[in-house]
Amino acid sequence: MLSKSPAFNLKAVLRETGLAADTLRAWERRYGLPTPQRTAGGHRLYSQYDIETIKWLIARQAEGLSISRAVDLWNEQIASNIDPLAALAPVGMILAQNVSTNSSTDTTLDAIRAEWVTACMNFNEVQAEQALNKAFSIFPVEAVCVEVLQKGMSEIGTLWYENRANVQQEHFASGLAMRRLDALLSASPTPTRPQTVVVGCPSSEWHTFTPLLLALFLRRRGLNIIYLGANVPADHFAESAIKVKASLVVLVAQTLSSAAHLQHVALSLSSQKVPVGFGGRIFNLRPGIVDYVPGQFLGPSLEGAIQEIESILKGISKPSKTKAATQEYLAAMQAFNAKRVHIESTLKLSMPPLSIGTEELDASVHHLGNNVSAALQFGDMEHLSEEMEWLKMLLNAYNRPRKELAAFMESYSHAIDTHINGQGDPIKKWLRTYALERT
Repeated sequence: MLSKSPAFNLKAVLRETGLAADTLRAWERRYGLPTPQRTAGGHRLYSQYDIETIKWLIARQAEGLSISRAVDLWNEQIASNIDPLAALAPVGMILAQNVSTNSSTDTTLDAIRAEWVTACMNFNEVQAEQALNKAFSIFPVEAVCVEVLQKGMSEIGTLWYENRANVQQEHFASGLAMRRLDALLSASPTPTRPQTVVVGCPSSEWHTFTPLLLALFLRRRGLNIIYLGANVPADHFAESAIKVKASLVVLVAQTLSSAAHLQHVALSLSSQKVPVGFGGRIFNLRPGIVDYVPGQFLGPSLEGAIQEIESILKGISKPSKTKAATQEYLAAMQAFNAKRVHIESTLKLSMPPLSIGTEELDASVHHLGNNVSAALQFGDMEHLSEEMEWLKMLLNAYNRPRKELAAFMESYSHAIDTHINGQGDPIKKWLRTYALERT
């Protein structure tokens, strides 16, 4: 292991590295690398580790990196628990570490992702972190975040959907991924561009992996990023955007109900002339929703979103005209929201006894109500179809026959008719059509 004991004066370091004294002092002052100690008289004393740090930075410059980018790369590896100088440790130690902690010699991103997913499924934090450390030591940050973390999380999500992974495994993997993104964001270089971008999720949206990843990538492009996280009320977005003089507010929603909250935020921001960009899973599944949100859709991919954000900041991309739901749908939404408590109470009383737990049934009915309201807000009940998989999964989990879905829909339709009569026609029509097509 390289010694970190201060033993060399400035003259010895300059002779060993070939660096000019003014350059070394500038690096220490601007970038905090290296970090020599001082004698009682104020003279610098460097360790062997400091000397090798300087050589490492010089080597990165020889590869074509600027000194600032080389320092960023150093900080990124440190944030990922990787010692950039580990390769300079004694050979015997490296071999011992490889034998004990790295059973895989395949260093492709696909192989490392498989290693990370397996470790997460086994709740093995050490192996999961080692897989990420290996990836970050070989590949650029963006590539690892997309190919290992993002795609790895998607694979685990698919396993959960197919009932081959449980929610604990998904939460464990998500926690590790989010922790790593937080560390990388904290270690990102100081913004170099004048624009400020606010990134966050509207009320009821708790899935923050994508917006945090987007915030990281934008920060690494030199933008000043204000990351607000999950479940942010509409007025807080407006308050923050005005306070920091945001050039753009980026909103992310994954579900239909959170997209409805996103629409409210976008309307509020647009009324105050704050530019809005938005995206997320639900907009990819139901492209028609895009037309009802004031602002600019950032596209279906992370890479495309970044390019669209750059276009917005340059004034190249402009929002299109926003649509509004028909009066029939708006009237149905108003009536449904006003009578929703009564509708859901009637539904529960009219349903036959099920083996599904009361708590899960209550949550399911509440979830459906949120999405019914959101679909009406966006002017098309068919938007709700993409959000119904949870109900079929619930029935499957309890080994309930498919005909119970039709019975559930019929009970809901009856409750709608009981409390809002003709104003609920868009809801009733969709409920009956959906039940017939899928049972």
